[in-house]
Amino acid sequence: MKKTLLAAVLAIGTTAAWSQQVNVICSVQAEWCNMLSTVYARTTGVKVNMSLRGSGEALAQLIAEKDNPKTDVWFGGTGDPHLQAAEQGLTLEYKSASLPQLHEWAQQQARQAGYKTVGIYSGPLGFGYNPELLAKKKLPVPKAWADLLKPGYKGDIQVANPASSGTAYTMIATLVQLMGEDKAFDYLKGLHKNVSQYTRSGTAPIKAVARGETAVSISFVHDGPQEKMAGFPLETITPAEGTGAEIGSMSIVKGARNLEAAKKFYEFCLTPGAQELAAAAKQFQLPSNKAAKVDANVPDFRKIKLINYDYAKYGASTERKRLIARWEKEVNSLPR
Repeated sequence: MKKTLLAAVLAIGTTAAWSQQVNVICSVQAEWCNMLSTVYARTTGVKVNMSLRGSGEALAQLIAEKDNPKTDVWFGGTGDPHLQAAEQGLTLEYKSASLPQLHEWAQQQARQAGYKTVGIYSGPLGFGYNPELLAKKKLPVPKAWADLLKPGYKGDIQVANPASSGTAYTMIATLVQLMGEDKAFDYLKGLHKNVSQYTRSGTAPIKAVARGETAVSISFVHDGPQEKMAGFPLETITPAEGTGAEIGSMSIVKGARNLEAAKKFYEFCLTPGAQELAAAAKQFQLPSNKAAKVDANVPDFRKIKLINYDYAKYGASTERKRLIARWEKEVNSLPR
Protein backbone atom coordinates (compact mmCIF):
# COMPACT_ATOMS: atom_id res chain seq x y z
CA MET A 1 0.00 0.00 0.00
CA LYS A 2 2.77 2.47 0.98
CA LYS A 3 4.71 1.62 -2.19
CA THR A 4 1.61 2.29 -4.28
CA LEU A 5 1.06 5.67 -2.63
CA LEU A 6 4.73 6.56 -3.12
CA ALA A 7 4.53 5.58 -6.80
CA ALA A 8 1.45 7.76 -7.19
CA VAL A 9 3.25 10.67 -5.55
CA LEU A 10 6.29 10.26 -7.80
CA ALA A 11 4.04 10.01 -10.84
CA ILE A 12 2.69 13.49 -10.15
CA GLY A 13 6.21 14.88 -10.03
CA THR A 14 6.78 18.43 -8.87
CA THR A 15 3.25 19.73 -9.24
CA ALA A 16 2.72 20.27 -5.52
CA ALA A 17 2.91 24.01 -5.95
CA TRP A 18 -0.62 24.33 -7.37
CA SER A 19 -3.19 25.88 -5.10
CA GLN A 20 -6.25 25.16 -7.20
CA GLN A 21 -9.23 22.92 -6.91
CA VAL A 22 -10.82 20.37 -9.21
CA ASN A 23 -14.46 19.23 -9.23
CA VAL A 24 -14.83 15.54 -10.00
CA ILE A 25 -17.84 13.27 -10.51
CA CYS A 26 -16.66 9.79 -9.55
CA SER A 27 -18.57 6.75 -10.84
CA VAL A 28 -16.54 3.94 -9.26
CA GLN A 29 -16.95 2.57 -5.73
CA ALA A 30 -16.59 5.02 -2.86
CA GLU A 31 -13.36 3.49 -1.47
CA TRP A 32 -11.55 4.11 -4.75
CA CYS A 33 -12.98 7.62 -5.18
CA ASN A 34 -11.91 8.55 -1.65
CA MET A 35 -8.39 7.14 -2.02
CA LEU A 36 -7.89 8.90 -5.35
CA SER A 37 -8.97 12.28 -3.96
CA THR A 38 -7.01 11.89 -0.70
CA VAL A 39 -3.73 10.89 -2.37
CA TYR A 40 -4.05 13.58 -5.01
CA ALA A 41 -4.89 16.33 -2.51
CA ARG A 42 -2.08 15.35 -0.12
CA THR A 43 0.56 15.21 -2.83
CA THR A 44 -0.39 18.27 -4.90
CA GLY A 45 -2.15 20.59 -2.48
CA VAL A 46 -5.06 20.70 -4.93
CA LYS A 47 -8.48 20.42 -3.30
CA VAL A 48 -10.58 17.67 -4.90
CA ASN A 49 -14.33 18.22 -4.61
CA MET A 50 -15.57 14.70 -5.24
CA SER A 51 -19.21 13.72 -5.77
CA LEU A 52 -20.26 10.09 -6.21
CA ARG A 53 -22.74 9.21 -8.96
CA GLY A 54 -23.64 6.08 -10.93
CA SER A 55 -22.73 6.48 -14.60
CA GLY A 56 -26.36 6.98 -15.72
CA GLU A 57 -26.87 9.63 -13.03
CA ALA A 58 -23.56 11.29 -13.89
CA LEU A 59 -24.59 11.68 -17.53
CA ALA A 60 -27.95 13.13 -16.44
CA GLN A 61 -26.11 15.67 -14.24
CA LEU A 62 -23.82 16.76 -17.10
CA ILE A 63 -26.85 17.22 -19.36
CA ALA A 64 -28.61 19.28 -16.66
CA GLU A 65 -25.49 21.44 -16.13
CA LYS A 66 -24.71 21.86 -19.83
CA ASP A 67 -25.15 25.66 -19.91
CA ASN A 68 -23.31 26.20 -16.62
CA PRO A 69 -20.98 23.25 -15.90
CA LYS A 70 -20.06 22.72 -12.24
CA THR A 71 -17.95 19.61 -12.97
CA ASP A 72 -14.39 19.52 -14.35
CA VAL A 73 -13.69 15.78 -14.69
CA TRP A 74 -15.90 12.70 -14.84
CA PHE A 75 -13.92 9.70 -13.59
CA GLY A 76 -14.99 6.10 -14.11
CA GLY A 77 -18.24 4.31 -14.73
CA THR A 78 -19.17 2.31 -17.83
CA GLY A 79 -17.92 3.74 -21.09
CA ASP A 80 -21.25 3.91 -22.94
CA PRO A 81 -22.51 7.05 -21.12
CA HIS A 82 -19.07 8.67 -21.65
CA LEU A 83 -19.43 8.04 -25.40
CA GLN A 84 -22.92 9.57 -25.24
CA ALA A 85 -21.57 12.63 -23.41
CA ALA A 86 -18.95 13.00 -26.17
CA GLU A 87 -21.59 12.67 -28.88
CA GLN A 88 -23.75 15.33 -27.20
CA GLY A 89 -20.85 17.80 -26.97
CA LEU A 90 -20.74 17.69 -23.17
CA THR A 91 -17.05 16.75 -22.97
CA LEU A 92 -13.81 18.20 -24.32
CA GLU A 93 -11.45 16.77 -26.92
CA TYR A 94 -8.13 16.13 -25.17
CA LYS A 95 -5.27 13.93 -26.37
CA SER A 96 -3.09 12.79 -23.50
CA ALA A 97 0.63 12.28 -24.08
CA SER A 98 0.14 8.99 -22.18
CA LEU A 99 -2.14 7.42 -24.84
CA PRO A 100 0.62 5.19 -26.34
CA GLN A 101 1.21 3.70 -22.86
CA LEU A 102 -2.38 2.41 -22.71
CA HIS A 103 -3.85 -0.90 -23.87
CA GLU A 104 -5.36 -0.87 -27.38
CA TRP A 105 -8.94 -1.11 -26.00
CA ALA A 106 -8.39 2.10 -24.03
CA GLN A 107 -6.95 3.90 -27.05
CA GLN A 108 -9.82 2.67 -29.21
CA GLN A 109 -12.30 4.16 -26.72
CA ALA A 110 -10.53 7.51 -27.14
CA ARG A 111 -10.52 7.31 -30.96
CA GLN A 112 -14.23 6.40 -31.09
CA ALA A 113 -15.10 9.44 -29.00
CA GLY A 114 -12.96 11.84 -31.05
CA TYR A 115 -10.62 11.92 -28.01
CA LYS A 116 -13.39 13.24 -25.74
CA THR A 117 -12.98 10.26 -23.40
CA VAL A 118 -10.39 7.58 -22.65
CA GLY A 119 -10.44 4.04 -21.23
CA ILE A 120 -9.08 3.77 -17.69
CA TYR A 121 -10.03 0.17 -16.82
CA SER A 122 -11.96 -2.83 -18.09
CA GLY A 123 -14.08 -5.44 -16.35
CA PRO A 124 -16.24 -8.39 -17.51
CA LEU A 125 -19.94 -8.91 -16.82
CA GLY A 126 -21.00 -12.10 -15.08
CA PHE A 127 -22.82 -13.50 -12.07
CA GLY A 128 -22.22 -13.24 -8.35
CA TYR A 129 -23.61 -16.09 -6.23
CA ASN A 130 -23.81 -17.05 -2.57
CA PRO A 131 -22.72 -20.72 -2.30
CA GLU A 132 -24.21 -21.10 1.21
CA LEU A 133 -27.62 -19.81 0.11
CA LEU A 134 -27.61 -21.94 -3.06
CA ALA A 135 -26.78 -25.05 -1.01
CA LYS A 136 -29.53 -24.24 1.51
CA LYS A 137 -32.08 -23.82 -1.29
CA LYS A 138 -30.68 -26.84 -3.19
CA LEU A 139 -30.02 -24.69 -6.26
CA PRO A 140 -27.16 -25.29 -8.73
CA VAL A 141 -24.49 -22.69 -9.48
CA PRO A 142 -25.64 -20.76 -12.60
CA LYS A 143 -23.02 -21.28 -15.31
CA ALA A 144 -24.82 -19.81 -18.33
CA TRP A 145 -27.30 -17.07 -19.20
CA ALA A 146 -29.87 -19.79 -19.92
CA ASP A 147 -29.59 -21.11 -16.35
CA LEU A 148 -31.03 -17.89 -14.90
CA LEU A 149 -34.41 -18.62 -16.52
CA LYS A 150 -34.90 -21.83 -14.49
CA PRO A 151 -37.99 -21.60 -12.22
CA GLY A 152 -35.92 -22.56 -9.15
CA TYR A 153 -34.32 -19.12 -9.15
CA LYS A 154 -37.64 -17.27 -8.89
CA GLY A 155 -37.27 -14.29 -6.53
CA ASP A 156 -33.59 -15.06 -6.01
CA ILE A 157 -31.94 -12.88 -8.68
CA GLN A 158 -31.08 -9.19 -8.43
CA VAL A 159 -29.89 -6.89 -11.20
CA ALA A 160 -29.78 -3.10 -11.50
CA ASN A 161 -32.17 -0.89 -13.45
CA PRO A 162 -30.65 0.05 -16.85
CA ALA A 163 -32.08 3.58 -16.67
CA SER A 164 -29.80 4.42 -13.72
CA SER A 165 -27.05 1.80 -14.02
CA GLY A 166 -24.38 1.34 -16.67
CA THR A 167 -23.92 -2.25 -15.45
CA ALA A 168 -27.50 -3.16 -16.36
CA TYR A 169 -27.34 -1.37 -19.70
CA THR A 170 -24.16 -3.35 -20.49
CA MET A 171 -26.18 -6.50 -19.74
CA ILE A 172 -28.93 -5.54 -22.23
CA ALA A 173 -26.40 -4.56 -24.93
CA THR A 174 -24.47 -7.80 -24.33
CA LEU A 175 -27.58 -9.97 -24.66
CA VAL A 176 -28.72 -8.15 -27.81
CA GLN A 177 -25.32 -8.77 -29.42
CA LEU A 178 -25.21 -12.37 -28.22
CA MET A 179 -28.74 -13.46 -29.15
CA GLY A 180 -30.18 -10.88 -31.54
CA GLU A 181 -32.56 -8.19 -30.26
CA ASP A 182 -35.94 -9.97 -30.25
CA LYS A 183 -34.53 -13.14 -28.66
CA ALA A 184 -32.69 -10.99 -26.10
CA PHE A 185 -35.95 -9.29 -25.10
CA ASP A 186 -37.70 -12.67 -24.86
CA TYR A 187 -34.86 -13.68 -22.55
CA LEU A 188 -35.23 -10.49 -20.45
CA LYS A 189 -38.98 -11.16 -20.09
CA GLY A 190 -38.19 -14.66 -18.83
CA LEU A 191 -35.52 -13.32 -16.48
CA HIS A 192 -37.98 -10.72 -15.13
CA LYS A 193 -40.06 -13.52 -13.56
CA ASN A 194 -37.06 -14.52 -11.43
CA VAL A 195 -35.87 -11.00 -10.48
CA SER A 196 -36.81 -9.90 -6.96
CA GLN A 197 -35.57 -6.32 -7.35
CA TYR A 198 -34.07 -3.91 -9.89
CA THR A 199 -31.65 -1.80 -7.85
CA ARG A 200 -30.60 1.78 -8.58
CA SER A 201 -26.86 1.09 -8.57
CA GLY A 202 -24.93 -1.61 -10.41
CA THR A 203 -22.99 -2.73 -7.32
CA ALA A 204 -26.01 -3.15 -5.01
CA PRO A 205 -27.00 -6.65 -6.29
CA ILE A 206 -23.61 -8.27 -5.60
CA LYS A 207 -23.56 -6.70 -2.12
CA ALA A 208 -27.02 -8.19 -1.51
CA VAL A 209 -25.73 -11.62 -2.62
CA ALA A 210 -22.72 -11.35 -0.29
CA ARG A 211 -25.02 -10.55 2.64
CA GLY A 212 -27.38 -13.45 1.92
CA GLU A 213 -30.29 -11.21 0.85
CA THR A 214 -30.48 -12.85 -2.58
CA ALA A 215 -28.78 -15.90 -4.13
CA VAL A 216 -27.60 -14.56 -7.50
CA SER A 217 -26.72 -11.21 -9.09
CA ILE A 218 -25.86 -10.06 -12.58
CA SER A 219 -22.80 -7.89 -11.94
CA PHE A 220 -19.34 -6.96 -13.03
CA VAL A 221 -17.27 -9.80 -11.59
CA HIS A 222 -14.47 -7.47 -10.44
CA ASP A 223 -16.87 -6.27 -7.72
CA GLY A 224 -16.73 -9.72 -6.09
CA PRO A 225 -13.27 -10.06 -4.48
CA GLN A 226 -13.80 -7.08 -2.16
CA GLU A 227 -16.89 -8.73 -0.64
CA LYS A 228 -15.06 -12.05 -0.29
CA MET A 229 -12.12 -10.32 1.42
CA ALA A 230 -14.58 -8.88 3.94
CA GLY A 231 -15.47 -12.47 4.88
CA PHE A 232 -18.76 -12.82 2.99
CA PRO A 233 -19.65 -16.08 1.20
CA LEU A 234 -19.45 -14.95 -2.42
CA GLU A 235 -18.18 -16.42 -5.68
CA THR A 236 -18.29 -15.12 -9.25
CA ILE A 237 -18.53 -16.77 -12.66
CA THR A 238 -18.80 -15.62 -16.27
CA PRO A 239 -21.49 -17.16 -18.51
CA ALA A 240 -20.50 -20.01 -20.83
CA GLU A 241 -22.25 -18.58 -23.91
CA GLY A 242 -20.08 -15.45 -23.78
CA THR A 243 -20.27 -12.05 -22.12
CA GLY A 244 -19.50 -8.37 -22.56
CA ALA A 245 -17.02 -6.18 -20.71
CA GLU A 246 -17.19 -2.55 -19.74
CA ILE A 247 -14.48 -0.07 -20.59
CA GLY A 248 -14.56 2.31 -17.66
CA SER A 249 -13.76 5.78 -18.95
CA MET A 250 -12.74 9.30 -17.99
CA SER A 251 -13.70 12.61 -19.58
CA ILE A 252 -12.99 16.33 -19.16
CA VAL A 253 -16.19 18.37 -19.09
CA LYS A 254 -16.61 21.01 -21.81
CA GLY A 255 -16.69 24.43 -20.14
CA ALA A 256 -14.79 23.16 -17.07
CA ARG A 257 -14.12 26.07 -14.71
CA ASN A 258 -10.78 24.63 -13.60
CA LEU A 259 -9.49 23.42 -16.96
CA GLU A 260 -5.75 23.32 -16.24
CA ALA A 261 -6.34 21.55 -12.92
CA ALA A 262 -8.70 19.14 -14.74
CA LYS A 263 -6.02 18.24 -17.32
CA LYS A 264 -3.44 17.61 -14.59
CA PHE A 265 -5.82 15.40 -12.61
CA TYR A 266 -6.69 13.53 -15.85
CA GLU A 267 -2.99 12.95 -16.62
CA PHE A 268 -2.41 11.72 -13.08
CA CYS A 269 -5.23 9.18 -13.40
CA LEU A 270 -3.55 7.62 -16.46
CA THR A 271 -0.25 6.96 -14.65
CA PRO A 272 0.60 3.43 -13.42
CA GLY A 273 0.88 4.66 -9.82
CA ALA A 274 -2.59 6.22 -9.84
CA GLN A 275 -4.14 3.18 -11.51
CA GLU A 276 -2.63 0.88 -8.89
CA LEU A 277 -4.61 2.78 -6.25
CA ALA A 278 -7.66 0.80 -7.44
CA ALA A 279 -6.34 -2.50 -6.08
CA ALA A 280 -5.15 -0.71 -2.92
CA ALA A 281 -8.82 0.31 -2.48
CA LYS A 282 -9.85 -3.32 -3.14
CA GLN A 283 -11.19 -2.57 -6.64
CA PHE A 284 -10.10 -5.16 -9.16
CA GLN A 285 -10.68 -3.94 -12.70
CA LEU A 286 -7.93 -4.38 -15.31
CA PRO A 287 -5.93 -1.09 -15.48
CA SER A 288 -5.58 0.59 -18.87
CA ASN A 289 -1.91 1.56 -18.44
CA LYS A 290 0.21 -1.37 -19.63
CA ALA A 291 2.87 -0.59 -17.00
CA ALA A 292 0.43 -0.75 -14.04
CA LYS A 293 0.83 -3.85 -11.87
CA VAL A 294 -2.14 -6.19 -12.24
CA ASP A 295 -3.39 -7.51 -8.90
CA ALA A 296 -3.95 -11.28 -8.57
CA ASN A 297 -7.65 -10.63 -7.86
CA VAL A 298 -8.23 -9.00 -11.27
CA PRO A 299 -10.29 -11.35 -13.51
CA ASP A 300 -8.11 -13.20 -16.05
CA PHE A 301 -9.51 -12.03 -19.39
CA ARG A 302 -7.72 -14.87 -21.19
CA LYS A 303 -10.02 -17.39 -19.47
CA ILE A 304 -13.29 -15.56 -20.26
CA LYS A 305 -15.34 -16.01 -23.42
CA LEU A 306 -15.88 -12.40 -24.49
CA ILE A 307 -18.14 -11.20 -27.30
CA ASN A 308 -16.84 -8.64 -29.78
CA TYR A 309 -18.73 -5.82 -28.05
CA ASP A 310 -19.57 -2.93 -30.39
CA TYR A 311 -18.82 0.02 -28.09
CA ALA A 312 -19.47 2.64 -30.79
CA LYS A 313 -22.97 1.37 -31.66
CA TYR A 314 -24.16 0.65 -28.11
CA GLY A 315 -22.52 3.81 -26.77
CA ALA A 316 -24.72 5.97 -29.01
CA SER A 317 -27.46 7.98 -27.26
CA THR A 318 -30.25 6.94 -29.64
CA GLU A 319 -29.45 3.24 -29.23
CA ARG A 320 -29.25 3.46 -25.44
CA LYS A 321 -32.52 5.41 -25.18
CA ARG A 322 -34.26 3.04 -27.58
CA LEU A 323 -33.16 -0.14 -25.79
CA ILE A 324 -33.96 1.23 -22.32
CA ALA A 325 -37.39 2.43 -23.52
CA ARG A 326 -38.07 -1.01 -24.99
CA TRP A 327 -37.00 -2.63 -21.70
CA GLU A 328 -39.32 -0.30 -19.70
CA LYS A 329 -42.26 -1.00 -22.01
CA GLU A 330 -41.85 -4.74 -22.62
CA VAL A 331 -40.09 -6.01 -19.50
CA ASN A 332 -40.28 -3.71 -16.47
CA SER A 333 -44.04 -3.21 -16.95
CA LEU A 334 -44.75 -6.95 -16.61
CA PRO A 335 -46.02 -8.45 -13.35
CA ARG A 336 -43.70 -10.82 -11.48
